[in-house]
Amino acid sequence: MKPSTRAWPSGIIAVLLVLLPGDPLGITSDAPTAVPPPVTTAYLSSSSGGVTAASQRPGFARRTVRRPPTNVSIDYQLGGAYPLPLPARVVSRDWADSPALGAYTICRVNAFQAQPQEIGWWRAYHDDLLLRDAIGRYVVDAPRQEILLDISTPDKRARLAAIVGGWLERCAADGFPAVEPDNLDSYHRSQGRLTEVQAIEYVGMLAARADRVSLAVAQKNAVDLGRAGRDVGLDFAIAEECGRYADCDDYTSVYGDHVMVIEYTDAGFAQTCRTVGARLSVVQRDRRLSRPNSPGYVYRTC
Repeated sequence: MKPSTRAWPSGIIAVLLVLLPGDPLGITSDAPTAVPPPVTTAYLSSSSGGVTAASQRPGFARRTVRRPPTNVSIDYQLGGAYPLPLPARVVSRDWADSPALGAYTICRVNAFQAQPQEIGWWRAYHDDLLLRDAIGRYVVDAPRQEILLDISTPDKRARLAAIVGGWLERCAADGFPAVEPDNLDSYHRSQGRLTEVQAIEYVGMLAARADRVSLAVAQKNAVDLGRAGRDVGLDFAIAEECGRYADCDDYTSVYGDHVMVIEYTDAGFAQTCRTVGARLSVVQRDRRLSRPNSPGYVYRTC
């Protein structure tokens, strides 16, 4: 997201806060409610059934991956899985949920920030991989209460890629054909302690790991990266509010029609449908990404 203008799904403009290491961030136990799976060293064998597209990633042998179909009805269910609306053929879900039966399902993994319910786990086992400011306080994405992960050195990037790579293996084992490494743009919220070059190097490591298990990899927002994501092996884009902020063309110039758009406002949705709805997959959701029958639930497609 663009740090100065983008609206987060929570409906609150992102701001940076720092908390003392002892601050609980709402966590009352050292153990998270959902502990990440252990990192494995063995990779799953590749499978390319139903292949519709291939990705050539630089620096290693070509693997065939299946990108999402383009210009179809989609849904965005990061607030919790529920039965797909009838027209939807593609959906993104959190990695703790299961793939949707009969639909192309993208596995969302928080690859750049620590989930609030998992902060106890990070502190207990990998506290040095949580980003701190100049006086040792955690750097926090305040609206989400997520501590940023520290990708500032090659060693830390390698260690984080090993941990998150294990989560990608789980996505593949559970049957997801693609992964969405979320918060790629967290360097904008890092108090200047992280750079886009570090983010690109790290996401490239994740792309290489995903490639070994034949997962397509999404670029989530971070439009300012230009072609850098594509150059390190990302396969398609998931863009929040590119119609509202008039930068959908910046994504399509890199990924062609392999761009999924999520809009949160009526005006942004109307603009997106009018300008790129005939080419791209577009959905309007409420900012809380709530489930049907919840107050404020919104689901519309072009």
